Amino acid sequence: MLNQFLLERFAEQGQQPALIWKDQEYSYRWLLEQVGIMSKWITAEGLTGQLVTLEEDYSPYAAAALVALLGQGCIVLPMDRNLVGAKREEYIQLAQVKWRLGVEEGKLCIRQTCELSGEVPVLLSSLAQEGVGGLVLFSSGSTGVSKATVHRADRLLHHFRRQVRPLRTIPFMMFDHIGGVNTMLQSLSSGGCLCIIADRSPEEVCRTIEKFRVQALPVSPTFMNLLLLGRNDEGYDLSSLEVVSYGSEVMPESVLAAWNRRYPQLRTIQAYGMSELGILPTRSKEPGSLLFSIQDEGVKYRVVEGELQIHTATAMIGYLNAPSPFTEDGWLRTGDEAVLEQGYIRILGRRSEIINVGGRKVYPAEVEGVLEEMECIEAAVVSGEQSGITGQRVKVTIRLATECTLTDLRRSIWEYCQDKLPSYKIPQKIVITQGALVSSRMKKIRKPMTSIPFASAGK
Repeated sequence: MLNQFLLERFAEQGQQPALIWKDQEYSYRWLLEQVGIMSKWITAEGLTGQLVTLEEDYSPYAAAALVALLGQGCIVLPMDRNLVGAKREEYIQLAQVKWRLGVEEGKLCIRQTCELSGEVPVLLSSLAQEGVGGLVLFSSGSTGVSKATVHRADRLLHHFRRQVRPLRTIPFMMFDHIGGVNTMLQSLSSGGCLCIIADRSPEEVCRTIEKFRVQALPVSPTFMNLLLLGRNDEGYDLSSLEVVSYGSEVMPESVLAAWNRRYPQLRTIQAYGMSELGILPTRSKEPGSLLFSIQDEGVKYRVVEGELQIHTATAMIGYLNAPSPFTEDGWLRTGDEAVLEQGYIRILGRRSEIINVGGRKVYPAEVEGVLEEMECIEAAVVSGEQSGITGQRVKVTIRLATECTLTDLRRSIWEYCQDKLPSYKIPQKIVITQGALVSSRMKKIRKPMTSIPFASAGK
């Protein structure tokens, strides 16, 4: 079985806690038994090697189900149980999934079977024929269409043969996200303990850290900024926390500096990963630096015409619904604008998000980092808008922290930014909104706004 090494490690841990869910501990022995029960059910139902969904919230049962399905050579599409119906149907039709699975009363079950309306995509049928299993992950689609990445399970699981120090960790991302899959498998393969949170609010995270003496917290820069602004840590004992790793979006330099001032005792690490690559081990040049290197002998990286490219055997095998991002010599074009400084990488932003103002580049994270220093601004999302004069102009959508008229806000932004940003980077259009600017995955929402702003003006 593909998961045999995981089962052996679970057996070694015995009664040690593997997961904490709803304030109850679940041991590695319990996890091993659950994987065994579910594996037998998969075989009995004739689902070995089949293409299936796993539609669940994060729980010990969902973790056992994912390990069992991958071990039985299934090709798994993990889905958040609360995913909107239209998006769920889009994913199912794209992959031509027949079997929809879930967990009911602690048992893996078939929730629904679907009639296939077309041919199963070649990437998936090839995996099924090889019997190596697979994982299909959909991007969050924050800039539009979600891309479906396909991974071979044997390559994906091989990455977790390398053990790390076992820690108590909060799995911040769901297991339908590459960060969530990585956190779950890395922790369980190393004898760590996953402390599952009820929601991703800063208050709940702080409560969980204190109650279960959490040591590691993988989060997004947006979450870190929300925690800083809300000062949610006050009144909680976070002394057990040792390491915070951040990724999934660009870290504004001002946020990182504020974080390190607030938590100088923490080891704060920049992670690097994406659905197409998995999460790669990294090392920062120095504490508080935005420069990092990738610490894996099997991974090579280069910057070509300003874009970071990576070569690794653990990369996805392709997309279901998009052209191949690989170069002819097998390097993945990441879509990240980056520079190399003395062999270290610095991520500047996603190429798809860069704003071109009269031929000059504007990186949204840089502008957002400055704006969110202002006391009157709770959150800011910067994007580009068409301009007949400069091609594009900088637009910002803002949630206010304090009451402020649009006229006063426009004047305050100009006065605050004029000695911190070149004039072409200062927002020319300002929109005030009461809508959400952060997704359920605690990332900035950069797709067109669906909420109705209550004030808008050009500068």
